[in-house]
Amino acid sequence: MRKIAMIAGAALSVLVFVQCETKQDPFSVTENNVGLLTKEVQIKQMDSIFKMDSIVKLSSIKNALGTQGEVEVYEKGGKKLFLASPHNETDPNSTIGTIQLFDARYKTAKGLSINSTFKDIKDNYTIENIQTTFNSVVIFLKDSNVFITIDKKQLSENARYDPSLKIEASQIPDSATFKYVMIGWDKTEDTE
Repeated sequence: MRKIAMIAGAALSVLVFVQCETKQDPFSVTENNVGLLTKEVQIKQMDSIFKMDSIVKLSSIKNALGTQGEVEVYEKGGKKLFLASPHNETDPNSTIGTIQLFDARYKTAKGLSINSTFKDIKDNYTIENIQTTFNSVVIFLKDSNVFITIDKKQLSENARYDPSLKIEASQIPDSATFKYVMIGWDKTEDTE
């Protein structure tokens, strides 16, 4: 009888411990994770991490063993969640280099998501740099690995058609929506 009580007590302790453990928010975006992904995750691990979702392997590498190269992850219902790109396309042991978010449930602690606007950036972040491409402006946030792309179509005509013009934050309307929300992680030396 005493053994049964001890086993029941141990089982109850384990149950309480498991219940008290905080669950990882599957849509949080922090410096070290995007949902269930961390900087240390190797591209080949995507299959096991997202076994309940659909993974589309975009690699054109013939006879590839396992997952390598870029992968898109979809919920079972078909909603596209994100695109993950490894540091090295041909190495299944490579860690993730960039993640492009498609689902608005992915948010930073300050609420930034694919559905945010430039005003949300101005109100909550310090802009470190703005780079201009032919069709877009890329906004890099200070002390963050999140970067945002805004289509130049949302800028004034002057800013839209002069490729040599350095775009300033004051030239981007508060209502400008995001074309891309990306997270970039540096290569981790100890896992590769």
